[in-house]
Amino acid sequence: MHLTKEEERIYEGEEGWTKKKAMEILVAIGDINNASELIPVESAHMSGVSYKTIGDAFEFINRLEGTVEVKSTLNPMGMDRELWKEMNISTEFANKQTDVFNAYKHLGIAPECTCIPYLLDGGAPKKGVHIAWAESSAVLFANSVIGARTNMEGAPSALAAALVGKTPFYGLHKSENRVPELKICMNCALADADYSALGFLIGDLVGDKIPIIELSSSTRPSIDELKHLSAAIGATGSIGMYHIRGITPEADVAQIESKLRPEERIEVDEGDLEVVYTEDCEPDVIAIGCPHCSSDEIMRIYELLKVESKGRRIRNGLDFFIFTARRIKNQPQMQHIIEKIENYGVKVICDTCFVVSPAFENYVCVMTNSGKMLRYVPLICGGAKAKLCRTDECVKAAF
Repeated sequence: MHLTKEEERIYEGEEGWTKKKAMEILVAIGDINNASELIPVESAHMSGVSYKTIGDAFEFINRLEGTVEVKSTLNPMGMDRELWKEMNISTEFANKQTDVFNAYKHLGIAPECTCIPYLLDGGAPKKGVHIAWAESSAVLFANSVIGARTNMEGAPSALAAALVGKTPFYGLHKSENRVPELKICMNCALADADYSALGFLIGDLVGDKIPIIELSSSTRPSIDELKHLSAAIGATGSIGMYHIRGITPEADVAQIESKLRPEERIEVDEGDLEVVYTEDCEPDVIAIGCPHCSSDEIMRIYELLKVESKGRRIRNGLDFFIFTARRIKNQPQMQHIIEKIENYGVKVICDTCFVVSPAFENYVCVMTNSGKMLRYVPLICGGAKAKLCRTDECVKAAF
């Protein structure tokens, strides 16, 4: 991989140990992937923030000095910074998690612990810009809906890119690697958690091939539905991008789609989706917000609560959590709504989510509208089962 003179200076340690280590990571990744050069990035998003997942490996981050070169944000950590005691997080874990958070913050990374940086004011990259994001759901959304360009970074590579301000030029940064290779034909209308179910299927169906998803003519997904589609594909698959005509801002999608051979076509119908909904268990917890809820989702949940509650609080023996970004929760127009939501017995949690916190490992059955949770709850949440339902069904079950 060709390095400029400035990059060589960093690689040789003339800009300090921190940047040297970051450049070594980037060069190693570039060499493995036959990248020709490094390219500038406009932002970075870090995973590996929860102490539950990173453990004491964060001590390496503590040794780093200086500040990041580009706008950088953090993925969810293992607790709500303000409500960790109410979550029954141990003091030992809380202290360790705070140390992780402060280590990143010391590097100039914004204290935004959320998996939806693109939904925060000023957080969405522009079409065509190069970024270095970890967090699979955000990567798929950025590439597929916004039209930014990023590979599926790991925690070390995203941090290295943030510290240097560059990333290797390979993979989804290159136009020729962003073209659809097969078509997913959806033969029924979709709404709400159907996009989670579809994404759950697509991740398994496409392997490492980028799909173009053909929706029915009556279907126009919302931003939140595209967010859930992205998250579910990222949870079950290994691709970093999909296409939907009229949504993915790639000019030549229709032309490329017309060249796909008949065998590069997969039919998905309503029966296929219903299989994803089949888990039958009695929920002891409802969890919505993986990825984090937008303000529109929170408003919708509130409207559903008003209809289904008939003035009651949620039933005894059931917990109900909504996860969102702190900046969304703190919006003046949201604070009154969230107070009313919590009056029903629902807990609104920030900075973390169900799958990265130790607070949620003692449940038996989790009801959710998230395909990402459907994938990860049985794997990393104490062996609990996960039951996928539409959002209105989740709220109705609370009463």
